[in-house]
Amino acid sequence: MNSQPLSDEDLIRNFQNGDAQAFDEIVARYRIPLYNFIYRILGDAVFAEDLLQETFIRIWTNRHSYRAIAKFSTWIYTIAGNLAKSELRRKKVHRWLSLSIGSGSFADDKSRALEIADEEADPTLDYERKNIKQRVDKEISRLPLVFKEAIILRDIQELSYEEISIILKIPLGTVKSRVNRGRARLQKRLTDLR
Repeated sequence: MNSQPLSDEDLIRNFQNGDAQAFDEIVARYRIPLYNFIYRILGDAVFAEDLLQETFIRIWTNRHSYRAIAKFSTWIYTIAGNLAKSELRRKKVHRWLSLSIGSGSFADDKSRALEIADEEADPTLDYERKNIKQRVDKEISRLPLVFKEAIILRDIQELSYEEISIILKIPLGTVKSRVNRGRARLQKRLTDLR
């Protein structure tokens, strides 16, 4: 009996062949990373939750359109990213993206639930780390969308440059440029944290 978990590609193949439990596993694997990705683009927990649900609905209804020529993660992030960008255009959310990331938001509650408590935690150090994280999140939210997407996919979701190129439908060199330019803007804005 093979105890290794199925790959994403095996799961979607099983789902395409009628295995609804495979879809449940896809949801379990991608629910939190996709939520965080969408939330960081929109800066709104309610919209992020709605678009997360819409992403999974689209995967369910369009499951037969996935082809194994691309990684499944690339396909699913493309769907979520397109929905988030459509929402930004529709609501013009980028006009008021002055976010309050980290001030008791739903996303922070989820990420805190995944953290393992340190037995020898220093409250002062924890407070400083929380403030730094909030500040970095705020500055990421203030980046123009083209840089924000690249930074989130590369530095937060830890996708490869190649995957990001496919998701955003831009050349590999453009991805690298956007990541570098986004990082440079963040470094400039966060010089006081050094």
